[in-house]
Amino acid sequence: MINPKIIDYIFSSASIQRWNDYPRMVELVELDKQAHKFIIAYFIAKLEDDINFTHLIEAGIFEFLRRVVVTDIRPDVFRKALQKKSKEINSWVISKLRPSLEDIDNGNFLQKFEDYLNNPEIYKKERFILKAASYLSTKWEFSIVYQTSQFLSDIEDVKKSVDEEIEDYYELIGVRKIALNKKLAKVIDLSGRLRFQKRWAQTPRVPETSVLGHMLTVAIFGYFYSIDVNACDKRLQNNFFTALFHDLPEALTRDIITPVKYCVDELSEIIAEYEIQKIEDDILPNVPETLHEEFSYILGLYDGVKEEFENKIKVDGKIEVVEDVSKYNSDKYDAIDGLALKQCDKLSAFVEASLSISHGIKSKELVNGKKEILKAFKEIQGIDFKAIATQIDYEFGTTGQTQVRMDFD
Repeated sequence: MINPKIIDYIFSSASIQRWNDYPRMVELVELDKQAHKFIIAYFIAKLEDDINFTHLIEAGIFEFLRRVVVTDIRPDVFRKALQKKSKEINSWVISKLRPSLEDIDNGNFLQKFEDYLNNPEIYKKERFILKAASYLSTKWEFSIVYQTSQFLSDIEDVKKSVDEEIEDYYELIGVRKIALNKKLAKVIDLSGRLRFQKRWAQTPRVPETSVLGHMLTVAIFGYFYSIDVNACDKRLQNNFFTALFHDLPEALTRDIITPVKYCVDELSEIIAEYEIQKIEDDILPNVPETLHEEFSYILGLYDGVKEEFENKIKVDGKIEVVEDVSKYNSDKYDAIDGLALKQCDKLSAFVEASLSISHGIKSKELVNGKKEILKAFKEIQGIDFKAIATQIDYEFGTTGQTQVRMDFD
């Protein structure tokens, strides 16, 4: 489904600092920016016609991977360089990523990646939406940077440049709604704030990842799972966006770690009820009305409960929980592989713990958490998540580590 090399690339973006030539009151990293960009792109695309959401997802992943490789080049410099040396830059990016991508989907993913980089005419409208979403997520970040940089001589020039760029995207309805600070802007703001909530908050960890960044890693894992089981387009799209938004309510409730949720009888049910209430009161009213039904579905709301990690289909507009989603691998069923996405969620948490341990930052919470997650992995639709985790463990050099060894001369 996916290999440790590409996982390492994905998570390396959690260490890539943004706006690192300006003073910042909070840490801004590339993984969070990309996650926010995907969320904004979803809403913009839903307000447009004739958008291929599989192409939108793939184009976003392709651009994310390219950005990880060229991280040392400032965005404005990178855009200039692409205008004159796009072929050479893209060839270099492919050469760096080829060993990590060539085995995924029998080489089909790598071929799509190459085609995307070498032919700017494909996925044209999806590219434009992603460009607009990238701008809006950057603008959101700049509003933070500006607060601490007003003493710098060039900051007003940067602000003017950022403010003026929005005119390039006014043809998109979603951009206009966000720019006018309408209801949709509140959802964008709410999702952006998830970058301030750190995962595994009770223990030191490197690299730190936020709830926002975690949502994207689960979504990318969900995408690779979907192509590996030959999911139809609608199923693939649902899997990606269900994962991308699965922790959105935590912007209102904060991240509550699993042991705390289940430490008291019925506490998890109380938390779930509160999440539903907050979604209905503070999120859905700010989502365009035409999206309410679909957005509620990918958030896992149905029949008065919230469960994003169950296998679900729609039959005649009614949601049904099923055991085997593969029997409904057709766009008309609007299927979601909830159980597989739960495994992707666990896989992301497992990688977070393993990476920190491989960097030498280790605690009993990370070690014990990793062991518990490993026990919970299952095989779904022929994808052995435990085997993937074991391979990650081996490649990261953390297999069997139970204690920290420190040698002093």
